[in-house]
Amino acid sequence: MINVLIVDDDAMVTELNRMYVARVPGFSCCGTASTLAQATMMINDTSLAIDLVLLDVYMQQDNGLDLLPVIRASGRAIDVIMISSAADAATIQTSIHYGVVDYLIKPFQFPRFEEALSAWREKKNLMGSHAYYEQADVDRLLHGGTPEVADSKKLPKGLTPQTLRTICQWIDAHPEQEFSTDDLAQAVNISRVSCRKYLIWLAQINILFTSIHYGATGRPVYRYRLVAEQYGLLKQYGQ
Repeated sequence: MINVLIVDDDAMVTELNRMYVARVPGFSCCGTASTLAQATMMINDTSLAIDLVLLDVYMQQDNGLDLLPVIRASGRAIDVIMISSAADAATIQTSIHYGVVDYLIKPFQFPRFEEALSAWREKKNLMGSHAYYEQADVDRLLHGGTPEVADSKKLPKGLTPQTLRTICQWIDAHPEQEFSTDDLAQAVNISRVSCRKYLIWLAQINILFTSIHYGATGRPVYRYRLVAEQYGLLKQYGQ
């Protein structure tokens, strides 16, 4: 579970963000702070697991930007997503200077919030899964996404947005289920040949993980399951 600290002095906004965090699989709110003094105490308390901070800028007695050097000085591997109505260049540039991983300008909708958390988790997982990196992995870390994912909204010839939406909605409704081409084709009432084209493409852009199973006859059966880190991208195709 990824632990999120919410730092905001508006109780209603804090509760909304807490509810948003709870809606993203794999994330949990580990605490809230309404002042920078409270947030500093929590960050310096190494017994409290914090992976990510959602930080406001404008607070009644504080400027959220002042917490950024505190987090860096703590030496803890804590990342920050800024959530604020502050949209001036100086604030955003300062945030970027301190390495915030995303910046959400209020007001925003849940899909943008979910995208921010999911993208951060994907990058975090990539950073923790390699002893050495290929250039493509470094590009993904620095620029946010692989070339395949960046171009994934351009469907290959023969695939339609309508059918893709139907398939993604079914997968979204069964996120933990492993399935074959036949299983999905029957569930959404499309031909097996057509269904396989969509599954191959979703696997190519890393939304689905593919495994091969051999039966008694030796004919391989391809089975698929959702890659948890790509849940946000799947939701976009299902909308």
